[in-house]
Order: sequence, then structure tokens, then C-alpha cells
Amino acid sequence: MQLIWLRSDLRLHDNTALSAAAARGPCVAVYLLSPEQWLEHDDAPCKVDFWLRNLRELSHELGQLNIPLLIRRAPRWDDAPGVLLDLCRQLQVEALYLNDEYGIHESRRDAAVTRTLGAEGIEVRRYLDQLLFRPGSVLTRTGTYFQVFSQFRKVCYERLHHSLPGLVRAPHKQAPLNIASDAIPTSIEGFASPADSLRALWPAGETEARYRLERFADAQIEHYQSERDFPAKPGTSVLSAYLAAGVISPRQCLHAALNSNQGEFESGNSGAVTWINELLWREFYKHILVGYPRVSRHRAFRPETEALAWRDAPAELAAWQQARTGLPIIDAAMRQLLATGWMHNRLRMVVAMFLTKNLLIDWREGERFFMRHLIDGDLAANNGGWQWSSSTGTDSAPYFRIFNPLSQSEKFDPEGLFIKQWLPELARLNKKEVHNPANLGGLFGVVDYPSPIVDLSASRTRALTAFKNLPSRRLPDEPAGSAYE
Repeated sequence: MQLIWLRSDLRLHDNTALSAAAARGPCVAVYLLSPEQWLEHDDAPCKVDFWLRNLRELSHELGQLNIPLLIRRAPRWDDAPGVLLDLCRQLQVEALYLNDEYGIHESRRDAAVTRTLGAEGIEVRRYLDQLLFRPGSVLTRTGTYFQVFSQFRKVCYERLHHSLPGLVRAPHKQAPLNIASDAIPTSIEGFASPADSLRALWPAGETEARYRLERFADAQIEHYQSERDFPAKPGTSVLSAYLAAGVISPRQCLHAALNSNQGEFESGNSGAVTWINELLWREFYKHILVGYPRVSRHRAFRPETEALAWRDAPAELAAWQQARTGLPIIDAAMRQLLATGWMHNRLRMVVAMFLTKNLLIDWREGERFFMRHLIDGDLAANNGGWQWSSSTGTDSAPYFRIFNPLSQSEKFDPEGLFIKQWLPELARLNKKEVHNPANLGGLFGVVDYPSPIVDLSASRTRALTAFKNLPSRRLPDEPAGSAYE
């Protein structure tokens, strides 16, 4: 008997470990519920609900192939070795199959499972699945992990030219086993069920994920580069939640993009090329997680920035979290997050820079809040994005590059459509007024919207001073007339 341990790979197709297990002989699948670990990792209730909903879909699909899906409880990952060993003994399992995950706790868990099962003569077979390239295989000439994305991407392109990762076949139907699948719980204690309106935005299952990918590749990828920064437009694939849960694979995404661009990833349609670059950004941050494990420990990638004099400003942090900063683009973005479990990528950068630069609040507060609300929350991508915006991370924005929320709003939501969608109290304002109602001085009856909690110009100066005053700093000097974008 073969056992496939499902984690962030909740799909039937192009699932490396599942296909390998099924090819070797009769197999059973297992998923571990680890609510205490999930709480410690700040996993969002809507994300846990998404996992459960996708497990139900996957259980049905596996059932069509006579592959039972069992559910076991391992409240913390420290419990996983014992729980899996008991199951392997019960089923007389020859080998455990799993797709690699990344991060300090994930690596320790899988190493402990491998030791425990190995001591009993049970083989553990691990596979590359959620990445295109195995961490440690894309290195600088001196054998270190890349710290600059453009250099990392260049080597990835060379690898792709040489060998394109192939898709893995789905398992075949096996003979029925005398093992019944377990019921998938509808909820987990400690994680509130999300609103039906949020669930409706994120239907579960591979069929939905593949439909979104096909629709994007057929109709939208051509315009991705020109429309992806405009939150009022359907310019993105909206696949991140499915990628994070492994309902679709990066290989499937890469092949769809290449098919739309005559097999090219460096030339041809600029939209396809830009989207493939985004897949490689995802890849880059996963490699950073492995190569520089301090980012898994809530540490800044750039050690000198650990000395930043972050402000303790609980009232301002709460205003940011509750979408009442008085800056419409910030508040609209935060309301989108709270209502949908997702935020447009351009706005993730804008709200992150506002928190870390204009409010000078520690990026870890924002990282934690995002993880507690994102349906697509992923340690590597979330940490990478927050450290980029706060100028503490790898390949990050220079400390003197600070987005101006007003100019970002005017540039990327010129008609104010996104703002008005999420801030209906501003619906009466015209497209010029809606970006900064404070200029109206209380006119037009905007009585339900607060004044800005911070002066943008003064707060920018404060942030620049904080970075310049870092002890033993290795930061470049601010160039004359540096832009406030």
C-alpha cells in the first residue's frame, strides 16, 4: 500500500507525488488537520475554509478513481510523525509520498516524519511540485542564493530554454479498496466561517481553477501588462488562492501562458511575458525562504534595518486595519481585503508602503494582518512583498522610493471607480474630488468619511530621516529630487 500525504497540493492533475504513488500500486490519501499550527501561523479563517471546500471537491474526484481520502488530526506539526506512523502501521504502508513544502517549520516537520517512518522501514519519497526549480538548483556563480530578481530570472530563462518542466499525468482508476473515505469537516474550531458572499467569489475545485486559467490565457493575458495595475479592471488572473492551495500548479500556469504566446517567454506578447515574470517572482520568494531562513523567523532580510525606529502607534495601526485612514485608495483597498479575502497586487504595495513609510509602523504588523485575512496567504510571497515595500528585504524598493497614495490613486483609478465601489459614501464626488475628499473641507455632505490620519509630506520626511539614521547603515544616499510616486 502507498500513502500520499496531501498538503498544499489539493488537485488530481499534475500532482507529482500523487501520480508517483498511484503508479507504484494501490494508494490511499491522507490530509492532516492542524488547527493549533494554523493559528500559530496566522492562517486566515477564509483560507482554512477554502482548504476544506477544496478537500471536499478533491475527495469526490479521488473517489471516482477508488482512492480513499482519510482525515486525521495532528493539532501541531510536532504530532505529524506519530499520527502518520500509526496510519502507516494500520494500512501496512510501504512508502509515504509527499510534495515538498518550504519554510523552517515545514522543513522540520518533514524531516521528523522521514526519520520516524524510516526507523520503521517505511520509505518517504519527496517530490518537487509547487515550484518549477528545486531550491538550491538556481544559484549564483559563487554557489549562493540570488538576492536580485533580475539575475535570478535570467538563470531561470536559461533553464527553461534548456528544459521545460513537463506536466504529470493524473492517476488511473485503481481497483476498489475496502477503505472508506472520511467525511470532510465543514468548519474547524478557532476559525470562523466566512460570509457566503466571500465563498461565492472563490468556488472550490480544480474545474474552477482550470476554467479561470483557460479564460485568462484565452481572453486577458494579452492585456495583462497594460491592465494589471488598474484595480477597477479585470486585469489579473485571480488565480493566487488556487496556486497557494495547490488547486492548480505553476507548471500548468506556465504551459498555459506559453501556449498563448507561441511557446515564447522572453518575447512575443508582452502580457504573457509579464505574467510569466510574476510566476518567477513567486518562485524567487520561495527560494529566498530556503536560502535565507531568517525571513521565516520574522527577521528582516537586510539585518541593518532591524535597528529601524518603528513607531508604536496602536490607534493609527487600528485605523489602517479598519479602513478609516481618511485616504480613499488605502481604505478602499483595505475594505476589499476584509470583504473578499484578497487585495489587488498594486494596492498591496500602496497600502504596505503607507503603513511602513507614512505611518512608520513595523512591516511585521502588516504582514501578520494580511496573513490573518488573505485567502491566498503564502508565507514566501507575503513576506517578500512586505519586505519589498518596507525596504527591508531582498531586491526591495530603495528606502527613498515612497508611493504617494494620492498620485497612485489618480494614476491607477483615474475615474475613481474602484474607490466608489468600496467607499459608497464617496459616490457623489466627481473623479477629481474622490481621491482626496479632505480638500473639500466638509462640503458635499461627506459626513461619514474621516479626515486623513497623517500628513503625507511630513510623514515622508519622517520616514527618510528614520532610514538615514540607521546605525552602521549600508543604505545608498537619497538622490537629489527623488520621486514621491
